[in-house]
Amino acid sequence: QVQLVESGGGLVQAGGSLRLSCAASGRTFSNTAMAWFRQNSGKEREFVALWSEGRTNYADSVKGRFIISRDNAKNTVVLQMNSLKPEDTAVYYCALRVRPNYSHIYTGVGGYDHWGQGTQVTVSS
Repeated sequence: QVQLVESGGGLVQAGGSLRLSCAASGRTFSNTAMAWFRQNSGKEREFVALWSEGRTNYADSVKGRFIISRDNAKNTVVLQMNSLKPEDTAVYYCALRVRPNYSHIYTGVGGYDHWGQGTQVTVSS
């Protein structure tokens, strides 16, 4: 059984930074794609960033401010969030897809097999 556990959320002022981590357990970390999504109450869950075979992909709203990275030795994916804005406030979720097609960029929630429980990020103005 795959488990994803996010950490690192919290309250930060606009312009500040936060670092989210997602620790995966329960299976080998190889041959997987991992991503971050976020969701505000009443809104759909939206794609933030993807790490897949060393390639990264970002939503336009976070490009240039967020960085996704992966530590295979620790089975962890990290989202470094810089220059945070109030509109970045959301619950952030880690997601994992097993055996991805590496020619495809998975930005929809349906593309992922496993999800974490989420961590709250609040950016004050």
